[in-house]
Amino acid sequence: MSQEAIGKFIAACRKEKKLTQMQLAEKLNITNRAVSKWETGKSCPDTSIMLELCDILGITVNELLSGERISMENYQKKAEENLIDLQQKKDKAQKGLLRVELIWLAVAVLVSPIHFAVNYYYPENKGTGVGLLIALVGLILFVDYFVRYYEIKLK
Repeated sequence: MSQEAIGKFIAACRKEKKLTQMQLAEKLNITNRAVSKWETGKSCPDTSIMLELCDILGITVNELLSGERISMENYQKKAEENLIDLQQKKDKAQKGLLRVELIWLAVAVLVSPIHFAVNYYYPENKGTGVGLLIALVGLILFVDYFVRYYEIKLK
């Protein structure tokens, strides 16, 4: 599932339907630049418009994600491959996000003692801004963790 293959497939299907990038964009209520980015492989369609895009182009989501037309005998196999590929990409993105969070946490933990030392040894120095940085990093980490791992259920 490569963005370039998906983009070329979108372009080919659009041309089969005799649509310009502008016409396709208008039907989807997006900019023609977004369509151009898909077709050049710089980005992929957002999941919120994928079904509508597939309806307009006369293809299935499985075909869109595969970047090619799929015969019925290969359809199940391709669907499974696409699901596995999507899960692998999701796992990779989550690992990258965890890495960024750990870096931020390390920065917050390392900067905090420096801030206290500067304030202790140089009490007249009040404009470092390090305390605000530490507070913001801590707040961001807390909110991110809270949003991801806690469920609020209404009774």
